[in-house]
Amino acid sequence: MAKEYDLVVVGGGTGGYIAAIRASQLGLKTAIVESNKLGGTCLHNGCIPSKALLRSAEVYHQSKLADEFGIELNQPTINFEKVQLRKSKIVEKLHTGVQGLIKKGKIDIYHGFGRILGPSIFSPSAGTISVEMNNGEENEMLIPKNVLIATGSRPKELPGLESDGEYVLNSDHALDLEHLPKSIIIIGGGVIGIEWASMLSDFDVDVTVLEYADRILPNEDEEISKEAQRLLKKKGIEIVTNAKVLSNTLKKENGIEIVAEHRESKKNYRADKLLISVGREPNVENIGLENTEIIKASSGYIETNQFYQTKESHIYAIGDVIGGLQLAHVASREGMIAVEHMAEQSPIALNYQNVPTCVYSKPEVASIGITEKQAIEEGFDIKTAKIPFKAIGKALVYGESDGFVKMIADRKTSDLLGVHMIGPHVTDMISEAALAKLLDATPWEIGETIHPHPSLSESIGEVALSIEGRQIHG
Repeated sequence: MAKEYDLVVVGGGTGGYIAAIRASQLGLKTAIVESNKLGGTCLHNGCIPSKALLRSAEVYHQSKLADEFGIELNQPTINFEKVQLRKSKIVEKLHTGVQGLIKKGKIDIYHGFGRILGPSIFSPSAGTISVEMNNGEENEMLIPKNVLIATGSRPKELPGLESDGEYVLNSDHALDLEHLPKSIIIIGGGVIGIEWASMLSDFDVDVTVLEYADRILPNEDEEISKEAQRLLKKKGIEIVTNAKVLSNTLKKENGIEIVAEHRESKKNYRADKLLISVGREPNVENIGLENTEIIKASSGYIETNQFYQTKESHIYAIGDVIGGLQLAHVASREGMIAVEHMAEQSPIALNYQNVPTCVYSKPEVASIGITEKQAIEEGFDIKTAKIPFKAIGKALVYGESDGFVKMIADRKTSDLLGVHMIGPHVTDMISEAALAKLLDATPWEIGETIHPHPSLSESIGEVALSIEGRQIHG
């Protein structure tokens, strides 16, 4: 028998389950359809497991520097089996927590693959969800007033360099490595590629990054990208930009070998493994979009309005399937906005310039707002300032004084346009800049905010003073 709901969420990743919880809070009878585990990519194949591995790599790397802090240790070694076990325990603990939240919200879970049906005996409009149950039982039919598509994304493949899980890996495969390779080539110098490069380098793996663009982290402010490349090279990572990998040259035998063009010359690269890290693509196949009037862009992403409604006004879509910033915290906010809109709560549309972005490499990178180049292209008369972490006492105490904080403001109005950071713990500190951006604070107001001493956050206060010509330590 068909079951009726106010909302059915197709996809139980971060955006989907948070949207379902918000819907439950608003009194909507809600169900989630998920073919795998609740928590999705972020919890099981992305954010959490990769950061757990990054933390282990950081601890190992720091232990080798213990003598600089006056601590004498025997030569540390890596037990990668324990590293992976720690990662798995963290993921499972959080997974249990998510399941508890769904149970608390009295949200129904259907473990299976959901497809959207067109108009039928169940409903005069598209939107009925047919669930092919994982347990092999008869399909469940769900009739919702609203549908939220939150099916996420998967690692993008490169033609001729398709992942095989043995020699050619994607990020999913890399998370499940049983042994660290001695060497690896990473194709792609974006966020995921650089995080893996940093992590594996800290685990003593010989790392080469091949990036097609003229710089790594191409979406970051140019000065941030240059500093990141300098510091990663300082760690021993080989970084080749303007590199075009020739896919037809791939050889797999006791490792991999490929050829890349760089400034009209060709070079052979050999390593134990090859990691493909060239972005992600939306999971929109076989979910029944052809049974609706939903429009997909040429890129394959679902088109929505500012409240995430598709052309079918009762069907919404959020997260990686709509493109844009493919971040867990973005999908979560989009999900809440979509649910509040369908519940007629008059939500405020998301301003994507107020979204902080982070790279959890070592050094960390974090930013919000627009870059200096974007500000100039948009016609702003700007003023900028930078404060190096070498000027911050806590950074010296911490033993990590590379990097800087950069601020960009409108000279005429003093509006804050962007804050860009590279250095220790900046992925935590960016939240202050995010709050300032949301509240439309000026650099003067940030500079007037008292920052505790000694703290890394003093760098934010100092750069705000500097942009006003009042710096003390810069």
